[in-house]
Amino acid sequence: MRRVLLGAVLGVMVAGAPGLAETARTETVLKVVPQNDIVLLDPVFGTAWISMVGGVMIYESLFTWDAAMQPKPMMVASWTTSADGLVWRFVLRDGLAFHDGAPVTTEDVIASLKRWMSFDGGGAKLAAAMASMATVDARTFEMRLQRPFPAMLSVLAAAPARFAAIMRAQDIPTERKPVSTGIGSGPFRYVAEGRISGAKVVYARNPAYVPRAEPPDGMAGARVVKVDRVEWHIIPDAATVAAALQSGEMDMAERPSFDVLPLLAKLPGLTLQKLSALADQTILRPNHLLPPFNDVRARQALNYLVDQGDAMAAGFGDAANWQKCNAFFTCGGPYESEAGAEGFKPDIARAKALLAEAGYKGEKLVFIASHDNANGVISEVAADAMAKAGINVEMVWSDWASVVGRALKQDPVAQGGWNIRVTGQPGALAASPGANAGADTSCTRRNFSGWPCDEEAEALRAALIEAAPAARPALLEKLHRRLAEVVPYRVLGQSSGPTAFRNSVTGVLPSPVIVYWNIEKK
Repeated sequence: MRRVLLGAVLGVMVAGAPGLAETARTETVLKVVPQNDIVLLDPVFGTAWISMVGGVMIYESLFTWDAAMQPKPMMVASWTTSADGLVWRFVLRDGLAFHDGAPVTTEDVIASLKRWMSFDGGGAKLAAAMASMATVDARTFEMRLQRPFPAMLSVLAAAPARFAAIMRAQDIPTERKPVSTGIGSGPFRYVAEGRISGAKVVYARNPAYVPRAEPPDGMAGARVVKVDRVEWHIIPDAATVAAALQSGEMDMAERPSFDVLPLLAKLPGLTLQKLSALADQTILRPNHLLPPFNDVRARQALNYLVDQGDAMAAGFGDAANWQKCNAFFTCGGPYESEAGAEGFKPDIARAKALLAEAGYKGEKLVFIASHDNANGVISEVAADAMAKAGINVEMVWSDWASVVGRALKQDPVAQGGWNIRVTGQPGALAASPGANAGADTSCTRRNFSGWPCDEEAEALRAALIEAAPAARPALLEKLHRRLAEVVPYRVLGQSSGPTAFRNSVTGVLPSPVIVYWNIEKK
């Protein structure tokens, strides 16, 4: 019934729009079910994964990641560094233009970088090392540093966690609020008139875009768009998504529910492909600004509440889809460590004792959650474990977009704030100390929602980001032990799932984040 209804809705949309049926015959439209609806077009303001996926379609950055998460130039044609490492000069490549036709200038670049540095943890570390940044001409600019910053290219490339998206200087607000125009210089244009909140997002090929000459490699190289439009259709129900893929009403599902993977694997004409070797991280994120989790002992109690196996099995089914892991930086990644977290497993008595030491006396805690994705059932598992330790949990359910929006609020609970939630990070981000937004404990209240503050952990993270390879293991152990002690979040485990697409779709690239260039639809 749901598949029939979906077809009817799509049919009405085509029949009811003058000229749209004719356009559909001449345009190649890639119809995709994203993991959820998009709240913010601005990938710098927030940290929602879907904002990053959309962000890399419409915005570019000076550098980006290849499939192996190594920095490669994107908007930059060439760069030089002085012998002492204190002066960096960058030259923009030819052909860069915003979607309104205006050329990208170094004034746009500098304005964008300054804003990004005020939001991103890695950007803030670059800003702390910088003496000045100035234009040389319309295509050339310089960064002058107070001290060498070996992580320069890695920080500028870090994607897509609050990646350094270059925007029009005129769009950048003087206040701390999101950019809403959606005008970048990337290979896709955001089509505002195609937006239906909660239902549809539209991106069109940018015909004026000039790609790089190198072959595509992850997010690097040539971003050649081979379809006319990409439409995101928001379909929360997993069974409806599977039916739409089977019927051909949808071409791709970015992250299909684990519940329907066995069915999808049996369907003819459908491909399931993992785009990254690194598993995604699921986390229990407390709000560090409000009691009781402003007390480290209450946060430490979270380490002894939830059984990772119960949480992962509830959310991701078969054990082949998930694994237990106490590492803040993805198990299987280059910075894997469980130092200081080896004993984290259910111990209700210990959790109760820590909560009592923190002064918790049964006050109601608001747990924000959504059933739009696997985080919903994992939230139920976590809430049940918390209740067993005497925590008075109030579940507040809504759609995922509303959860993301509420999570940005730093207000008291009575004014719309929150105490705890389940969320996640792609493995490619969680694996890197520089890109792991959850491990950012800078005391700015500008870090990933939850806003942990620990200067010692942040100093160790900064040192690790900039360290020479030989010094990294010792710094990693120190950092991980400190994070295990101050608990920016509780790792609930890791999961790994594929993207699903019909065999009429080719050219899907392995990448740290799904990209829609290079894809063809027959």
